[in-house]
Amino acid sequence: MRIIPAIDIIDGQCVRLSKGDYDTKKIYNENPLEVAKEFEGAGIQYLHLVDLDGAKSKHIVNHKILEQIATNTSLKIDFGGGLKTNDDLRIAFESGANQITGGSIAVKNPQVFNSWIETYGSDKIILGADAMDEKVAVSGWQEESNEELLPFIKAYQEKGIQYVICTDISKDGMLEGPSFALYEKILTEVTDVKLIASGGISTFDELPKLAEMGCEGTIIGKAIYENRISLKQLETYILSYE
Repeated sequence: MRIIPAIDIIDGQCVRLSKGDYDTKKIYNENPLEVAKEFEGAGIQYLHLVDLDGAKSKHIVNHKILEQIATNTSLKIDFGGGLKTNDDLRIAFESGANQITGGSIAVKNPQVFNSWIETYGSDKIILGADAMDEKVAVSGWQEESNEELLPFIKAYQEKGIQYVICTDISKDGMLEGPSFALYEKILTEVTDVKLIASGGISTFDELPKLAEMGCEGTIIGKAIYENRISLKQLETYILSYE
């Protein structure tokens, strides 16, 4: 299972929110590149980079930080937040994104999202299926849609989607453990999906459990920043699988 630390950006700084609420913002570092280099130094190869300013303003904002991290580290970056147009996508890939995550766009403008899958290939486009009570949430989680989570994932799998990041919003940033039951349900009902678990990871012991369930990757945010999971532990975990 891939270990994918998260860096969320507001005003160029590395922050974390609780349940996607911008009013709960906590700044952990003013230099995201510094954080990314620490991850790289621990043998981590992947990074989940979220442009929270972009999610709010509905277009890419922090592409310079993406470019900075992509240029100065070897991390494979998946980038999301506010990607709404072909131009946003072009900027993200030109700035060094290895993959992009589309959430709101997949709900609100499926034609555009489907065209991205066709143009760039399903290895480059990740479906962001973030949910509250199994309903997909959009616009930086500020709105709930009428889309039911499982049919939503299945419909996009039929369009070629392989990678799905699923966050249970009620768990995100709460350090109370991930949504094991939800992931179990997805993996049982949607076969051959590369599911990336996200939200609520709080202790190292949860990682082998997610791997055992069949998650392809897991995104870890606040647990690293709050020293609940150390980079040393992650380094050891990664080395044990190489």
